[in-house]
Amino acid sequence: MTDGRAVEELVVGVLGGTGPQGRGLAVRLAAQGQRVLLGSRDGERAAEVAAQVAERAATVATGVEVSVTGGSNVDVAGAADLVIVAVPFVGHAATLAELATPLAGKIVVDCVVPMGFDELGAYVLDVEEGSVAQQAAALLPDSHVVGAFHHLSATLLEDLSKPTIDGDVMVVGDDRASMDTVQALAGRLPGMRGIYAGRLRNARQVEALTINLVSVNRRYKVHAGVRITDV
Repeated sequence: MTDGRAVEELVVGVLGGTGPQGRGLAVRLAAQGQRVLLGSRDGERAAEVAAQVAERAATVATGVEVSVTGGSNVDVAGAADLVIVAVPFVGHAATLAELATPLAGKIVVDCVVPMGFDELGAYVLDVEEGSVAQQAAALLPDSHVVGAFHHLSATLLEDLSKPTIDGDVMVVGDDRASMDTVQALAGRLPGMRGIYAGRLRNARQVEALTINLVSVNRRYKVHAGVRITDV
């Protein structure tokens, strides 16, 4: 867990940090002064991307220190206080199966979407455990798995010409303290809030909603998000 520390004091690891979603989350968090570790199967590649992310975050950061470093997924899993999983779904299970030990006792935030494409567009892939977040929980029995950050556009996250992102982060999980931490982390992204959206068993529909947003984006040539009203 986080030993009662404030969310801004936590070291956040991003597995799959060299991909668009991972880079986007990393640069936005780093620009707020969050210490970020980027993980990848290729540690050298992660270090290269981390340097680029740090340079970009520094262009918009105000009054905070920017710290982004890179390494292998296993090194990042061991060194971070909280870990965001942003790997492609096809490699999700294999990646986490190797990290159960270094991730034990830690908050693991899964934002992976089981999405496929065919001639009709995007569609939801079946996950045996019910959802990708539930798959993570099964593979990481000693971690505190939370589902969040599914609906954020990687394009908007990486576009630092837009200082804020209009939307909310739906957060699902079974451990209240872990969810509070993740909601607070989401709130560090300018313009965003972390909103409780149910237990981990509700992750399936939260993940699947991303497919609807992809369809919106393709039709209207936008980068749609989710805003929860009356909260």
